[in-house]
Amino acid sequence: MNKFFKAILCYLMSIVLFMTSYVTVQAAPDLQAPSYILMEASTGKIICEENATERRSPASITKIMTLLLIFEHLNTGRVRLDSEVMTSEYAKSMGGSQVFLEEGEIQSLETIIKCIAVASGNDASVAAAEFIAGSETEFVKLMNEKAKELGMNDTHFEDCCGLSDSDNHYTTAKDVAIMSRELITKYPEVLNYTKIWMEDITHKTSQGNSKFTLSSTNKLLKMYEWTTGLKTGSTSKALYCLSATASKDNIDLIAVVMGSPSNKVRFQDAMSLLNYGYSVSALYEDANEEILPKIPVKGGVKEEAFLVYKEPFRYLDIEGNDLNTIEKSIVLPEEIEAPVNKGDAVGEAVYKMNGQRIGSVSILSDVTIEKAGYFDYVGKVWKLFCSF
Repeated sequence: MNKFFKAILCYLMSIVLFMTSYVTVQAAPDLQAPSYILMEASTGKIICEENATERRSPASITKIMTLLLIFEHLNTGRVRLDSEVMTSEYAKSMGGSQVFLEEGEIQSLETIIKCIAVASGNDASVAAAEFIAGSETEFVKLMNEKAKELGMNDTHFEDCCGLSDSDNHYTTAKDVAIMSRELITKYPEVLNYTKIWMEDITHKTSQGNSKFTLSSTNKLLKMYEWTTGLKTGSTSKALYCLSATASKDNIDLIAVVMGSPSNKVRFQDAMSLLNYGYSVSALYEDANEEILPKIPVKGGVKEEAFLVYKEPFRYLDIEGNDLNTIEKSIVLPEEIEAPVNKGDAVGEAVYKMNGQRIGSVSILSDVTIEKAGYFDYVGKVWKLFCSF
């Protein structure tokens, strides 16, 4: 009888072990922040979250959007890093964290970026806003337009630096992660500034020149070795907020904590999130660099089109799956019909794991092919005739 029960017990234990081998505990570590989210940057996948869509006052992490708009303008060429930014009386009057710009002081836009990204200068943020949009009010309109464009549906800004305690100046941990992701993936050069721990700038005013040391507000730069940025914020209403970015093993994480009870806790919470993320995450990457077959074109001035992948493929797994089981298949029609433009999607590369689709990448035409006309067909017939 004992042997029978032992056999039953062993059988039950084997079932439990088999089932638990497919279960991954995805609950985040115990945090003190009431609202947080952990996201992988390249895929946008959310690893864990708590009250991530709860609207809260963001304090200076507002400046993430300010930086995003600055880099967008740099990218279009409307402004340059060496563009001269003059501080207005209004910009100088900003309280809170500042770099003590004087009215009429001129700094390069690059220096202003450092003042925002490193020292969280409210005066520098307003100076940049006025330089780009003419006034802070107009710049804030751009901020809200961008938030809407990014799908940040629970965000509304009333200033460019986060000083406002207005109930109409709000965002969420999820929306902060969205704009943080947009900034670091579209403009990774911002990390050259958010990684700075200390750097001197020179105030040049009518009273003469003086050195001023920018000191980073992001203590994770010294506390967590994989930190790459991004932005801190705190007010009596917002308490302590942080959007922290880190990169390890080619995995870029964004940890956002809002409403932490203290400066120390927000950094501890962010480190806990990042450590958790790296402990459960595995990234599959396909650079999609191989040459694709040409595809026949019906009714075109050319008979074949060259194809390219739209982008690489990245998949983040947090469930402990074997990424070596991922299979890729190319899905293309037998032919496409003219006209076709360069960049038109004509097929896709489909990725599956354990038989389940996990994502795809579009396959694009790499050429423009016009629809063939009468004389094109005559030319084709003549060319065929001459080949005999």
